[in-house]
Parts: sequence; C-alpha cells; structure tokens
Amino acid sequence: MSQTESVDYQAVTASQMEVWAAGDFHEIARQNVVMAEALCSTVDPHGGDRVLDIACGSGTAALVAARRYCDVTGIDYVPALIERARRRSVAEGFEVEFLVADAQELPFPDGSFDVVLSVYGVQFAPDQEQAASEMLRVCRPGGRIGLATPISTGWSGDFFAAIAKYMPPPPGINPPSRWGTNAGLEELLGKGTSSIDSEERTALQYYRCVEHAANVFLTYFGPAVRASSVSHDHAREALRSDLDRLFSQHNRATDGTAVVENRYLLTVATRA
Repeated sequence: MSQTESVDYQAVTASQMEVWAAGDFHEIARQNVVMAEALCSTVDPHGGDRVLDIACGSGTAALVAARRYCDVTGIDYVPALIERARRRSVAEGFEVEFLVADAQELPFPDGSFDVVLSVYGVQFAPDQEQAASEMLRVCRPGGRIGLATPISTGWSGDFFAAIAKYMPPPPGINPPSRWGTNAGLEELLGKGTSSIDSEERTALQYYRCVEHAANVFLTYFGPAVRASSVSHDHAREALRSDLDRLFSQHNRATDGTAVVENRYLLTVATRA
C-alpha cells in the first residue's frame, strides 16, 4: 500500500486545523516579519502583480506585498487568523482579500497569480504533493513561487524535534523540513518549474529573556500549546525545560535578553 493510500489526509488536516487554532499564532508571526520582508525583496513583486500568500496566518507576507501596491489574496484554514488578517489590512488601509481555505485545495482557477508566497506555511500541509501541485496550478506560466522554509538544522529543526517528543506527528507524514532541502524541492516542484534557486538565510527573533521566549511559544504557538496540554505534569515540566535549553543554545545575546538565531531556506522557483 502506498503512503498516499495509507494516510487519511482529510483526518490529519482536520486534526491539524485544531492544533494551529490553539493559542494565537499572530503573536508568533511577529518573528516572521523579517522573513516575509526578505522573501518579498528577493521575489520582487511589482505594483499590480497578483500575489497569493498561502497559509498566510494573520497576513504578514500578504501585507508586505500589499505595501508594494500588489493585488493580494491570502488564505489560511484557521478562521480566527483570517479575521485578524482582515483587521490588520483595514487598519493599514489595504484592500487585501483574505479567505478561509486549505493549501491542499485552493479555490482559484489555473494561472490566477503572478506570484505565490508562503512563509512557514504551506510546508505544514500534510499532503505535500497535493499542496505543491495546487501551488503550481494557480501560478501562471513564468510566474514566481517564493518560500521561506524551516530546515532540519539550527533552531527550527531543534524546536520541531522538541515538540515532536511530546506530540509525535501522524505516521506517514513527511516533515515540513522536506521543503527545506534541494532534493525535496525538486521532488515537489521540479516537474512544474523551469528553475529553483535556494539559499540559507538567518532571521533573528527578539525576546525579553530565554524564559520569555519559551513562555511565548507555550502560550501562543498551537503545536506547543497542544503538546503541553496533552502531557502529564512531569512531561509538561520536561517540555518547558527542553524549550528553555533550546532557546539558550541558539541565543546570541549576552545582556540577559534573548536574540535567537533561526536559519531557514529562502527559495524562488519559476513556473514552467
């Protein structure tokens, strides 16, 4: 039996939606602004370009593109995040269309967008092949796909490994970091693109101290919130200890605050 046949992606997606709805990812997304700005700077959408931000959360990358006078749409499957994105858009005076939708089933015709973006978003879709196919489908020939992706090394890899100790991923699901490798990108996007260019980048995350960093994730980051809530007291304390250790390990600051170094992969692919 193939992986596609053995995994109930619909059930996994439904469970995943509940996990990501826990907490408030908007508080986490403030650390993604630097990645969204770097991604838009590299992909370089121009005014009037049709831009789609997939798994947009509270709209971080979508709003960066909107500031360039692009015609922007953002989708996410967490309704509360879409509502927050709409409020942010109105506050900044933009007319961005934000829709509740799944990256694995995009509600747009073929070739609808000049640029497709995702910052630590589409990579978490359980059916990666389907999400990649949808991304390629809605991007016009010659259009650009831009991704900021967690990699298996550095802070991101260590963080997701720590969470997985307490809330293991469903069997048969590829890790998000597959998108952060040349081989994975080729498997997922190679047949539909004429070029894929990637480079590792650094994004710094700023917190009051290491303990504050762990508190932020345990309070607002859905997978950490859920991992903590389903654990018994001893495991909950161990998770907290692991996160404190992790943030300390990747902390650049020497003044008692926390400046956490996160390495990620920035990718620009051209639609064939």
